[in-house]
Amino acid sequence: MCRDPPDQARLRQLAEEQAALRRVATLVARGEPPEAVFAAVLEEVGRLLPVDLANLCRYEPDRTVAFVAAWGTAGGRFPVGSRWPLEGYSLVGLVFETGRPARLDRYAGSSSGPLGAAALEAGIRSAVGAPIIVEGNLWGAILAGSTPEQPLPPGTEARLASFTELVATAIANTESRASLARLAEEQAALRRVATLVARGTPPEEVFAAVTEELGRLLPVDLAGMARYDPDGTLTYVGSWGKAVDYVPVGSRWDTEGQNVGTVVFETGRPVRIDRYADAAGSLAAAARAMGMRSSVGAPIIVEGLLWGTMGAGTTREEQLPPDAETRLVSFTELVATAIANADSRAELMASRARIVAAADETRRRIERDLHDGIQQHLVSLLLDLPTVQAAVPPGLAELEGGLSRIAERVTGVLDHARELSHGIHPAILSERGLQAALRALARRSAVPVELDLRVERRLPDPVEVAAYYAVSEALANAAKHARASACRSNSARMTRWSGWRSAMTGSAAPTPPKDPD
Repeated sequence: MCRDPPDQARLRQLAEEQAALRRVATLVARGEPPEAVFAAVLEEVGRLLPVDLANLCRYEPDRTVAFVAAWGTAGGRFPVGSRWPLEGYSLVGLVFETGRPARLDRYAGSSSGPLGAAALEAGIRSAVGAPIIVEGNLWGAILAGSTPEQPLPPGTEARLASFTELVATAIANTESRASLARLAEEQAALRRVATLVARGTPPEEVFAAVTEELGRLLPVDLAGMARYDPDGTLTYVGSWGKAVDYVPVGSRWDTEGQNVGTVVFETGRPVRIDRYADAAGSLAAAARAMGMRSSVGAPIIVEGLLWGTMGAGTTREEQLPPDAETRLVSFTELVATAIANADSRAELMASRARIVAAADETRRRIERDLHDGIQQHLVSLLLDLPTVQAAVPPGLAELEGGLSRIAERVTGVLDHARELSHGIHPAILSERGLQAALRALARRSAVPVELDLRVERRLPDPVEVAAYYAVSEALANAAKHARASACRSNSARMTRWSGWRSAMTGSAAPTPPKDPD
């Protein structure tokens, strides 16, 4: 049997290795998915190295390792998707602890723990591993093992490590693209919510929109939003996904135990729960009933005070991404703005209602003072004047004429006072209601008026006052500006006008209607 000289064998090995690296590099440059790169790398490793199996794994934050690709007989013992604890002594654990390439030449005498036992069951006698470093952080490892008695040749781990940089580049590229896509989706979702807030959409609609956007944006099955009440309870104001059945809108819960709602209430900070087995309280029991495995929550701060909390959770085995809390906070700020805007509008409408009520009461008081005070005095004076005039001796025509002029002036002042009284708040409106007051307006109008009144009961004072003055102003405008030959009332439009004034006590700013006919 003819063998190549050592130098030629080495050159051939180097050429094969470079060709394999070029093939993988081409896949990376094309932007192929990581799964395709992983499979190609392991196949090239299996062809280049004297090994029987190879796999690629990812280290998880909870000190477990997840296998994401396999070649040869590795797929049977370490299937893709399986997770193993980093316990005992194994090649996977050794790479994890050191962050460097490593080898085990005798598995039978040196390994322990679940991974070590599984490797022995797979017949591995020796193995090498190399870390995958992505942007300075340990991401995972490539592992290759052999079943023959003799250990793998020296330098095998170095040859294995030459592939890890390409794998790391593929992972980094994919994560960058995913990060950009995720950022674009997040910004689009935030813009949609911000548009609702800017439009003054009612908070209830904003809450529903936010929980839905959050559920679509994060890898979660459920999302919810709750308000902290003064009695120490928590009321849900928004639910999405599986949360709808377990924590519906309007449901109230105690803030007790160890759960997202309670921890946010106590700390006022974002929180994460990765294992609900240790959680406690009624909310934790509801979470377990939903099958929740992990969740995150963030506080809703309105004008410096803790208003409520927003949370999201998953029933999957995979934990939520490390930045889930940060992404949650982006939405809580918009929710806080919506709540603050709604509170400001409510305060403004309440203030307007108080001003309207105070003005109406002031008009009534002035009308009452005019009627019961000045008008009564003027009437008494007019009643006394005839008696004085009758007592004037004959021949004092000048005095009698002066008294007559005084009587005329007092009568004029009395008429003026009555007009002021009617303009401020007509007594007939208070005493007999809107129908009688409008009929009186129609009789005094300079333009003939046809009334269509369908109000059969007394309405609240603010409504009657609003309707009365709307009709009064409309008749005055018709007489002064419209050159109208007649006026006709419309009960539907008049109701709209009165409703506009009464809406001043509501939560939404009303739009004044057009002038009635």
